[in-house]
Amino acid sequence: MAEPLYRLPSRSEIIELAIEEGHDADIPTNAGSIHPRPHHSPHPHPHNHSHNHKTSDAQKSSSAVFGKDIEKGPRPESLSSEDDAEDAEAEATEDSDPNIVWWDGPDDPQNPLNWRYVKKWGTVILVSAITFLTPLASSSFAPGVPKVMETFHSNNDMLEGFMVSVYVLGFAFGPLIIAPLSEMFGRLWLYHCCNVFFIVFSIAAAVASNMGMFIAFRFLMGCFGGAPLVLGGGTIADLISREQRGTAMVVWMMGPTIGPCVGPIVGGFLIEAKGWRWNFWLVAILAGAFMIMSLILMNETYAPVILARKTARLRKETGNLKLRSKLDSGLSPRDLFIFSIIRPTKMLTQSTICFAISLYVAITYSYLYILFTTFTAVFTNQYGWHGGVLGLSFLGLGIGSLVGQLVFTHFSNATVAKHIARGDFKPEHRLYMMTIGGFFLPVGLFWYGWSVQAQAHYMVPIVGTGVMGFGLLMTFMPANTYLVDVFTIHAASAMAASTVLRSLCAAFIPLSSQKMYAAMGYGWGNSLLGFVALLLIPIPFLFIKYGEAIRARSTVKL
Repeated sequence: MAEPLYRLPSRSEIIELAIEEGHDADIPTNAGSIHPRPHHSPHPHPHNHSHNHKTSDAQKSSSAVFGKDIEKGPRPESLSSEDDAEDAEAEATEDSDPNIVWWDGPDDPQNPLNWRYVKKWGTVILVSAITFLTPLASSSFAPGVPKVMETFHSNNDMLEGFMVSVYVLGFAFGPLIIAPLSEMFGRLWLYHCCNVFFIVFSIAAAVASNMGMFIAFRFLMGCFGGAPLVLGGGTIADLISREQRGTAMVVWMMGPTIGPCVGPIVGGFLIEAKGWRWNFWLVAILAGAFMIMSLILMNETYAPVILARKTARLRKETGNLKLRSKLDSGLSPRDLFIFSIIRPTKMLTQSTICFAISLYVAITYSYLYILFTTFTAVFTNQYGWHGGVLGLSFLGLGIGSLVGQLVFTHFSNATVAKHIARGDFKPEHRLYMMTIGGFFLPVGLFWYGWSVQAQAHYMVPIVGTGVMGFGLLMTFMPANTYLVDVFTIHAASAMAASTVLRSLCAAFIPLSSQKMYAAMGYGWGNSLLGFVALLLIPIPFLFIKYGEAIRARSTVKL
């Protein structure tokens, strides 16, 4: 059953692939794991999890990782040739084992990397469309908030903001469950199930009869709507070769970047024409269309699950119970859930770097949702905007975010390439762009707040929000890449920790924004946020100077 491995992936490639798939690198990627596979019993089964109390070999292998300080490990670019030689030797040993099930050669049609061009890129486009829709739904009904409040006979300022931000609260909890489930059952099953529940709760929100029901359904929409954000990067990594992956990832990332800003523009005119409930009907209709397309066009892309099914089929056909998939991790559901939940928690509480960077991102991300929850009231009260035109108030934020992403992608890659060529690259070089972005955020807040307070021409505050959007992306993107470079093998857990904290802050901090503006006015209210943003500016500078020393002294054990 074994086939020679036609190209041994390097350790750095496996780590990079694990990051894109959304899990730590000690869980097998499509190319294998950075650790040798655990020894299996003579009667393995990909999904057979015994209930004995003995420590499994997989757990022993994992415990070796837990005992290491995760901030002191070597980076992928600096991994020694001895490490790759050891991995190659382990791979060669496995390839000589006739009971190892792998692809049937480099052109095996079951391998998603070998699918037809149209099928691969069709899947990428479909996943990108779904990933665009679910973040769009987070804010698309924001212009209709006053009408929702009127429908449910409420004048509670906190609920007015919470009905928008509660969606992102679902982004904090849904992925913690979705990620380990995808590693057990594959991506396709999770896409279909989450799409179905997303449609169900979108319809439920459309027909909600009271505020409590509406907020609960919005939260559940967020929980299941987070699936493409968790699974999309992995799907692209399953299908597209490393050389072509950058383009696909940029297309996919457009969804979470500009979706929340485009949503209110579309929603504003729709709500004016058909009412706020139709915003959710439209989301459900589009999600239903994507669901039908995914049922027809999508297939499982996650190699460990494909090979597990192949192994089960071959066992049945040959009667050889010793057959085992090359990518079978031997980890139980309990192990996977522990990795998904406990590791991010420990990182957030034990790592100075992870906590400080995540806090910076969380506060700046909460500013985004302060704008989402207050734009309608601000432009209604100060400029007399009503109806569909209210959605246009989000335009500056969207354009600024898009420009920020493009500028970061270009200059960050150039900076990193320069240092790698010199041979002196370290993770802190990722933060140079963050030092620039940090200044744009308070400038945008002061600009927006005082221009609204003075009722300057409406383009003035909209340009101010564009400056804010640029600053947000120029802090958010470098922070993420820095966490990836610092934690490498456990980058997915670091990213999960950051996601949970920023989602919690984005859900709850905006609740007091209306009262803040009522008490302080738009000028001083936004200035208060700007002063907090100014206090955060030194963080990337401090890590550029002391980050390496902090990592050398830090003790973070999972």
